[in-house]
Amino acid sequence: MKYVNAFVLMILLASQSIDAHAFGSMGGMGGGGAVSVQSTPLAGKVVETFNSGGYTYVSLERDGKTVWAAIPETSLEVGREVTLKPGMEMQQFFSKALNRTFDSIYFSEGMATQAASTKGKSSAGSKGGVVTPAEKISVEKAAGANGFTVAELHGNRETLDGKTISVRAKVTKVSAGIMGKNWLHLQDGSGDSSKGSHDLTVTTQDLPALGEVVTITGTLRKDKDFGGGYRYDAIVEDGTVSH
Repeated sequence: MKYVNAFVLMILLASQSIDAHAFGSMGGMGGGGAVSVQSTPLAGKVVETFNSGGYTYVSLERDGKTVWAAIPETSLEVGREVTLKPGMEMQQFFSKALNRTFDSIYFSEGMATQAASTKGKSSAGSKGGVVTPAEKISVEKAAGANGFTVAELHGNRETLDGKTISVRAKVTKVSAGIMGKNWLHLQDGSGDSSKGSHDLTVTTQDLPALGEVVTITGTLRKDKDFGGGYRYDAIVEDGTVSH
């Protein structure tokens, strides 16, 4: 390695896992084995977390597997969906401060998105749950013949299935890097929260910020089932984001 991510170096030093010999012999990366630089964000559901020495250690679940990550101290809760900035993965990392060896741990500088808490909530269409509106939202409908509100897309999903549509709404949740895509939740103030028709899920390669009002153009699909109980009455796939 020709350089060391500053946060990674700080946490290694804080863990007391680097001595002068190790630092010199491993190019600055001590306390573990192989190191790899990550180019994509790390996303998942928090299944375990604790703070130590000014840092937050968090176990994330994604695709049925769990992975450990370390970030600057942050308030997290079990069950929350989070996305972390790209960083470095270190295998067989031993922390003397914790007296613990991690088979693999991902060092990140922090949250990529400040997603709202998911306590008591689940994604619209997933296992019968809905995302409760966090605030009163009112966004003007997308212009053009293919422009629809969130509620209209749910209500007309049978006739719009497979067609290109546009929707303008506020980004209420972001989960990046899952199955090679970024997953957005959009709300524009239309629809019925008790039926889940107020919230629309979009898959995209773009990554807008949480809270942004954007226009999404993509293909509407009805009755999309990803397995594991995650089924969507209406979802927009391969969306492109514009402002």
